[in-house]
Amino acid sequence: MDYQSATVISQIIALVLFVGLFATIIVYVFWPGNKKKFDEAAQVPLDDKDDEPEGKA
Repeated sequence: MDYQSATVISQIIALVLFVGLFATIIVYVFWPGNKKKFDEAAQVPLDDKDDEPEGKA
C-alpha cells in the first residue's frame, strides 16, 4: 500500500465516521423524548431567580 492509497482510505473512513456522528447527533436532538429537556434548558436564561449579583444579599 502506497501513501496515496493510505490517505484515500483514511479520508473515506474519517468521512464515514463524521457522517455517522452527525446523524447520531441529529437523531438525538430531534428524538421526541428529549423535547422537555431542551425546552427547560431554553428557559434557563429567562429565569428570574438569579437576578441578584453574587455576594450581595
